[in-house]
Amino acid sequence: MIPIDDTPIARDGKVLILAMDHGLEHGPVDFEDVPEKLDPSTVFETATHDAVTAMGVQKGIAEGYYPSYEDDVNLLLKLNGTSNLWMGEPDSAVNCSVEYAAELGADALGFTVYGGSNNEIEMVEEFRDAQEAGREYDLPMVMWSYPRGQGIKNDTKPSTISYATRLALELGADVAKVKHPGSKEAMAHAVECAGDVKVIMSGGSKTSDYEFLSTVEAVMDAGAKGLAVGRNVWQREDPARLLDALEKVIYEGETADAALEE
Repeated sequence: MIPIDDTPIARDGKVLILAMDHGLEHGPVDFEDVPEKLDPSTVFETATHDAVTAMGVQKGIAEGYYPSYEDDVNLLLKLNGTSNLWMGEPDSAVNCSVEYAAELGADALGFTVYGGSNNEIEMVEEFRDAQEAGREYDLPMVMWSYPRGQGIKNDTKPSTISYATRLALELGADVAKVKHPGSKEAMAHAVECAGDVKVIMSGGSKTSDYEFLSTVEAVMDAGAKGLAVGRNVWQREDPARLLDALEKVIYEGETADAALEE
């Protein structure tokens, strides 16, 4: 396996994933205010921005739309995912094999693990198979490390997020995508627990430009290596403007104030 910093999904050691797996995970509700974004090509266009190191999508979107953007966008193929219609204990169906992801031209793989779920053992075993197969293709693995289920009372508790990043390290992920634990200090501890795994923050639901950029600034100051963001970019009227600012905060170390002033 080649070092992740030498793979297409890293830029100067940082990662910015533009995620669009929301249609499966959340359903059409995320597109109600931006119905034009129901067309995945509109988000692929946004992903051509220099700040974006990869676009994360499910298999069907990759099959139908990625061929038109393969020269301008790096593909992160999400291997598992479950609809919001599912009401059972947190689990995630494996929807794509590593071999097929490689055939589609993937530059990286994504896989959700719900630590603490009653289905954790099965999910971790599925992750093992995907991670080891990915090594055969030099495809880095991004773990959506999301503790939840009957055993988890607070999925953003600092100790829970630190456990989430440690799971990613112990199980062989290259990048751990986690929720924000609520403070810079808590994120710094989560980063420390991750060892050499890159920790990136999940973007979450849409907030104001300044609030979002300030959180990203604090996360980067805590030692994180980037961001996986969806709604906070493509739900905006001018997503390129926010990506311009994120580029300054993530890659150039500017403050949120400075990034918005330019």
